[in-house]
Amino acid sequence: MMEEYRYITLMEKPELKEEAAYWFQSKWGIPKEAYLECMNAYLDNETDYGWYFCLCDEKIVAGMGVIENDFHDRKDLAPNVCAVYTEEDHRCKGIAGNLLNMVVEDMRDKGISPIYLITDHIGFYERYGWEFLCMVQGDDEPEMTRMYIHH
Repeated sequence: MMEEYRYITLMEKPELKEEAAYWFQSKWGIPKEAYLECMNAYLDNETDYGWYFCLCDEKIVAGMGVIENDFHDRKDLAPNVCAVYTEEDHRCKGIAGNLLNMVVEDMRDKGISPIYLITDHIGFYERYGWEFLCMVQGDDEPEMTRMYIHH
């Protein structure tokens, strides 16, 4: 059976906020309060930086957000796509790529470009129009991390 995926912003389904914050916390170990703070700012129209999800049977199977800085030393490179995650059993189905395209389009519609992200992955983001920009130092990280840009 073909799974049906639905792509939404948190603005379209704000009741997802608590579940989403817990979901991200379980994936990245960042306190849910940090996610809730960013999500509330978005829902209260204090920022244009949004939160994006893929749902399957109304359950979050992938998500990402946009924040000012994703815990690195290049505070001038903003905003940053953050917390990119797809559940293992839903990977390799184009979900993360669709979400990335959704983020780029949403930010561009709001007049926000370029946008950035940090990752250790090589080859994935390039498929969706992202370009390697430079190496950055992550907060409390001994190794440098790859910074990508999307115009």
